[in-house]
Amino acid sequence: MTNTLKILAVISATVISGTAAHAQDCPVSTTDPFDLTEADIASIYDCIGDKMVEGYAKGGDMVAKNYRNWTVTGTRHGVAGAHGNRLLLTYANDIAAEDYLKFAEEGVVMPVGSRLAKESIKINKKKNAAVVGPLFIMTKLEAGAAPKTNDWLYGGVLPNGKPMKFKQAFCHDCHQSWEDQDYLAYPLEEVRVGN
Repeated sequence: MTNTLKILAVISATVISGTAAHAQDCPVSTTDPFDLTEADIASIYDCIGDKMVEGYAKGGDMVAKNYRNWTVTGTRHGVAGAHGNRLLLTYANDIAAEDYLKFAEEGVVMPVGSRLAKESIKINKKKNAAVVGPLFIMTKLEAGAAPKTNDWLYGGVLPNGKPMKFKQAFCHDCHQSWEDQDYLAYPLEEVRVGN
């Protein structure tokens, strides 16, 4: 039996028996996110996708309620190693989409009002399951509004809808690696829309 079939069998058995797993847990065939196949990731997303939006929106955050109406920038979730080796999928609002989808590597200047929302899925090794991770949010502010972060405001929403609490430098220190891209990381090349 393939890993995908095993996952589907476990999910089906759980639903049919009426003893559904925790609302945000979905069984996985491997606890190493880098070993997940495209089919594994699709199965996880089928299991967890709707639960992500429901959880994020509980706190009333407008981005969390609306980001799925934005432009999706990847064909599926991918694991890049950043954000704690989570499976990530980025959405861009109407202001950001055109420039972001160029995936340019230098000279990038995102327009004020650009917003990106990156949903995440974490593989919980103890539970041998995929669980909803935070929704990471970036907003481009007016010039000079946040000079320490090059006018980016970093935010996030936890899976229960509560806002994440962290220092702006926590995110920006990592994003410094992509200075020529206006501090933006992109989805892995193999999952980028248009590739």
